[in-house]
Amino acid sequence: MSNNRQFLVPAILFILVSLPAGAGIFPAIDENGTPTLAPLIEKASPAVVNIATTGTVKTAGRSNNPFQNDPFFRRFFNAPPQTRHFQSAGSGVIVDAENGYIITNNHVVEHADKITVTMFDDRVLQATVVGKDPASDLAVLKVDSEGLQDIPLANSDDVRVGDFVVAIGNPFGLQHTVTSGIISALGRHGINPDGYENFIQTDASINPGNSGGALINLNGELVGINSAIISGGGGNIGIGFAIPSNMVRAVMKQIIEFGEVRRGLLGVQIYSLTPALAKELEKEDALGALVSEVSENSAAAKAGIEPGDVIIAVDGKTVKDSAELRNTIGMKPVGETVRIGVWRDGETRTVLARLGEQVQNTPLAGAEVHGGLEGASFIGTSSADEHDGVRIVSVEPNSPAAQRGLRPDDIITKVNRRDVQNLQQFRERAAGAEVLLLTIRRGNSRLRIPIQ
Repeated sequence: MSNNRQFLVPAILFILVSLPAGAGIFPAIDENGTPTLAPLIEKASPAVVNIATTGTVKTAGRSNNPFQNDPFFRRFFNAPPQTRHFQSAGSGVIVDAENGYIITNNHVVEHADKITVTMFDDRVLQATVVGKDPASDLAVLKVDSEGLQDIPLANSDDVRVGDFVVAIGNPFGLQHTVTSGIISALGRHGINPDGYENFIQTDASINPGNSGGALINLNGELVGINSAIISGGGGNIGIGFAIPSNMVRAVMKQIIEFGEVRRGLLGVQIYSLTPALAKELEKEDALGALVSEVSENSAAAKAGIEPGDVIIAVDGKTVKDSAELRNTIGMKPVGETVRIGVWRDGETRTVLARLGEQVQNTPLAGAEVHGGLEGASFIGTSSADEHDGVRIVSVEPNSPAAQRGLRPDDIITKVNRRDVQNLQQFRERAAGAEVLLLTIRRGNSRLRIPIQ
């Protein structure tokens, strides 16, 4: 053991001294000749804040009656939705000290009525929400900008597996806890299939309360915003995920400018290219996204993209699969012109596409539209649907909507014989009406259902 100790420090010092000049804050050697991350942490920590929220959420109707909790007996009760008060805590990162902007996770501030930010120096500030983006799980807050210190954003495209990183946050309410590790993997997705994901995976310990905190590199730059973990028991097992800084930068820019993210739409249905599909297409590799359908009058159609094409690049960057293409396009604003690399019949070409606007699919509760629709949730139809309209995404069992025969995946195309193309028209057509006559497309059938 003593022999190992003799060689450990010289070996570390050799590695540190061998790093190129200008490598950043790390390495640092203290007065005893020991490597330390302390200067790095001391510089970055003031930019990481604690976020405490309070608010209310509505839950499905329940009561203290034990029969209300039994699925069989519940249909005989019509308990109204219950309001539940909550308190939660998370982390945030100051990214623009001059304007007081803080980035955090959407799920940290979702449903919050009051947001309190505690700074590194124990100052307590009230925050307002500039905007939220559930699809990327990011939100931008604003506080009084006096005396703030921010942290620069890295180019997350430069991150490599094996890079050292440090996570700073407030796990389990323990303010400004620091953990270290490496980048374990890049481009992780599939954790939230409905979201835009391109996670950085790290083994730096991330626990509840770390959400919205900083993942920094050894230059003291923000590599990502800590967001999620995989855990069997709610604690860290060495698999944590952070939203890359380049995605943070793109989302933040739009939220600050518009108060929301206005995502561009290419207008294609796509599949990941598998080795079997690549072989069938006589393509040498399985990189890219296979186009199965092109929406009429979409950006893709106007650019000349056709079903059967394989999209292999966007703005010169290789596209590995359908998830990467969806993320790449989803981070670009409406109206931006992008260069799309296309493989077709053994030849590659580049086309220009000016992105259209995506349908905004923030769910609309039926109770907000008409009492007879209570229990149903609606979204606007997407390019995958054959017609414009409003899609029913969920119907609570035994709710008024369920009792009137509405089902998930029904598409409402008319309200009281007037066309409905989106959620806004749906709300307008139903406003103040005592009776709704819904024209519904269900599979290949067309139905008319009265709602009183």
